[in-house]
Amino acid sequence: MTLWIFQRLLQAILVALAMALIVFVGLHLIGSPIETLLPPEATHDDRLRLIADLGLDRPLHEQFFLFLKGLVQGNLGVSYVYKEPAVELILSRLPATLELALAAVLLSVIIGVPLGLAAGWKPESAFARIIMIGSIFGFSLPIFWIAILLIMIFSVQLGWLPSSGRGATEIIFGIPWSFVTLDGLRHMLLPAISLSLFNISMVTRLTEAGVREAMSSEYVRFARAKGLSPRRILSVHVLKNVMIPVVTVVGLDIGQTIAFSVVTETIFAWPGVGKIIIDSIAALDRPVIVAYLMLVVIMFVIINLVVDVAYRLLDPRIRLQGE
Repeated sequence: MTLWIFQRLLQAILVALAMALIVFVGLHLIGSPIETLLPPEATHDDRLRLIADLGLDRPLHEQFFLFLKGLVQGNLGVSYVYKEPAVELILSRLPATLELALAAVLLSVIIGVPLGLAAGWKPESAFARIIMIGSIFGFSLPIFWIAILLIMIFSVQLGWLPSSGRGATEIIFGIPWSFVTLDGLRHMLLPAISLSLFNISMVTRLTEAGVREAMSSEYVRFARAKGLSPRRILSVHVLKNVMIPVVTVVGLDIGQTIAFSVVTETIFAWPGVGKIIIDSIAALDRPVIVAYLMLVVIMFVIINLVVDVAYRLLDPRIRLQGE
């Protein structure tokens, strides 16, 4: 197990290096921020001075090695627009994004797994068919349309929930969190639901398929022959095997939800990294874009490692094969 974890860590480092190269080359291909940063009345000398200050006059390979050095040190430069260290700027907004993404993933598990269990347990029932038809809507409807619809119904028409902002927060370990206050939970509910509908549909269908496959397996037949109750068979024998692929998908969903929460944050004015990234892309603010992309890459790598470990713990066959 220790050797396997060491091998996975080595693979993770190689993946991070490869992604760093892709991010660095991609940002240099999309254009130069000089035209955005210089005022219209700037002279040629001003242009050369700014290029030298940003280090863009150096050879490309030298810029890349400086970029890797800064990445190891946690220093990816100062934002051209916000005039703050890029990493600190992203980290100051990241808790809000993490909070929203984790709430969405938690909703997908709390709602999706029971619905999938119910649909897979009696797949021919009317309730199961309603669940599976509803999951199609979750896959098909765009996130921005769902977000606008939720605002129109619950904020404008009914007035039950706020439509923007993060609400009241509570400082825990020096970081503001909104999930510990009632006002914060009210502000979080609509964006979390909007962000979680696709994941709920995916978890529901994945769980339903796993239950239907498990119900025809030998160990379920043996459990029935022993006289175990249907509830115990479903909650102990079936659920454990169904959770193996669900854990894998949900773990990857955390990273994807964090990476693609920009639309939801923009619609609900959620003070996460979404607004900063949109502004940075428009201004070609390279340090902020690089800091965000590399943090997302590192989170994906860490989540993949945690998911692999959890997968091996849930399925003894994989542990034995590895050994």
